[in-house]
Amino acid sequence: MRVAKAKGRLRGKQLKLKPAQEAHLVELWRAGKHTSAELAELFSVARSTVYRTVQRAGEPKTATRARQA
Repeated sequence: MRVAKAKGRLRGKQLKLKPAQEAHLVELWRAGKHTSAELAELFSVARSTVYRTVQRAGEPKTATRARQA
């Protein structure tokens, strides 16, 4: 690991979404028109990834964020 770190190759687990995708996911979540399951399917990730992404963006993690239309 020391050798990898010295060469700058120690990165850990790769993120599932790129920063632009994360921003788009959070934007859709905040609009309130999609459930977490729909967003997970749309971005080909697990629901837990949706919750974690939204939480990192500062939105509280809630499962009752269903359609508000």
